[in-house]
Amino acid sequence: MGHEHYFSSQPTSEPDTREITATLRGRDYRFVTQAGVFSRSRIDRGTRLLIDALRLPEYGRVLDLGCGYGPVGIVAAREQPQLEVVMVDINQRAVELARANARLNGISKIDVRHGEDFSVIPEQDFVLIATNPPIRAGKQVIYPLLAEAKDHLLPGGILCLVIRTKQGANSLQKYLLTIYPRVQTIAKGGGYRVFAAYA
Repeated sequence: MGHEHYFSSQPTSEPDTREITATLRGRDYRFVTQAGVFSRSRIDRGTRLLIDALRLPEYGRVLDLGCGYGPVGIVAAREQPQLEVVMVDINQRAVELARANARLNGISKIDVRHGEDFSVIPEQDFVLIATNPPIRAGKQVIYPLLAEAKDHLLPGGILCLVIRTKQGANSLQKYLLTIYPRVQTIAKGGGYRVFAAYA
């Protein structure tokens, strides 16, 4: 990809479309991926751990923040069809793939939006926000985003995120505790940790 990042708004690399399969929470999924999106050749360990750890509510609004080609939001929508699942990504190519992958996996009711962070997310009534944040974008990008997430959660709502342990998990947990009244590790493995921060 050269200097192009998966958090670029408009990837310019050749798409080089491929299809991958994955078993997530005991069910089989198919995903179309392309160059210029995050972890295009497989569901990465962090995202897989996040998906496994999610405590999905039965109803309410759920946000997949930085959805990539869609695995987190699509699994949530398939597991709990009564949820209102919103997905957002800065990467236009990822957004188009997420929409296509929702259809590919039989999900008809899902709202996928193109935009930077919360710029296209006015709602403040999410019961769950799930994210595998682009740590390579830097703390100056990620930390404010995770702080802003609290404003979009209902009281008692949960921000659930995964981070590679060596990429600052301890300092991130300390930061989250300055904003959220309670933060706990709900899963770890493969060099990753999943935090739940309660609004």
